[in-house]
Amino acid sequence: MALAERIAQWMRQHAGVAGARGLLVGLSGGIDSAVVARLCQMAMPTNALGMILPCHSDPQDEVDARLVADTYKLPTVRIDLDAPYENLVGVMSPAATRLPAPTPSPMVSEDLRARLPLANIKPRLRMICLYYAANRLNYLVVGTGNRSEVSIGYFTKYGDGGVDLMPLGDLFKSQVRTLARELNVPQAVIDKPPSAGLWLGQTDEGEMGFTYAELEAYLEHGAGEVTPAVAMKIERLMRASEHKGRLPPVFDMAGTP
Repeated sequence: MALAERIAQWMRQHAGVAGARGLLVGLSGGIDSAVVARLCQMAMPTNALGMILPCHSDPQDEVDARLVADTYKLPTVRIDLDAPYENLVGVMSPAATRLPAPTPSPMVSEDLRARLPLANIKPRLRMICLYYAANRLNYLVVGTGNRSEVSIGYFTKYGDGGVDLMPLGDLFKSQVRTLARELNVPQAVIDKPPSAGLWLGQTDEGEMGFTYAELEAYLEHGAGEVTPAVAMKIERLMRASEHKGRLPPVFDMAGTP
């Protein structure tokens, strides 16, 4: 059985166990969400839905998301999150001036530290919309994260990390690219530089500080396959994001003196 069919069968089985009627995915215009969209359709052909959720996004992302939906004839729902984002930022900005000064971190540049709190609101707003629709329809929310990203916590906690299924979670980015070609994802989407769409011009590799190829080489063969500087960056990200892969720690009454 081909890999895509195996994944689709796995998704269908999980939906059945959960008593879910269908599957939905946020269409970002990127390769990962395009692959997941097609897998959702393979798993549940009549009950798959794509959601397009622009939030001060690059207009090309929506063009590419619609290209994917049109290619597969996938039903979509669009919700414009510009106004909710602006309203929320407007409410929180005055409070931000009263917060203590943040502690500098060697892992995060001053520019990135200033951008991320606002940028991470976007995937969290999208998560709210996805679960609203999923609850209304009794669908499962399907995530688009791959093994490369999950390994270093390259996702927003309770944002794009807030999902029910992760069909690509054991596939490297290169394997997702191969699967995309097999599933006839539009070439323009396959060739597009990977981006979380957090701000205009943002790219995954630019933000991470290394390439997906370097990350995959490290994960497959160890630190010796990349430069010491890249290995250090990857290991720092792994340590800093360990909490993203676990449920919150619970205080143990029985284990305290």
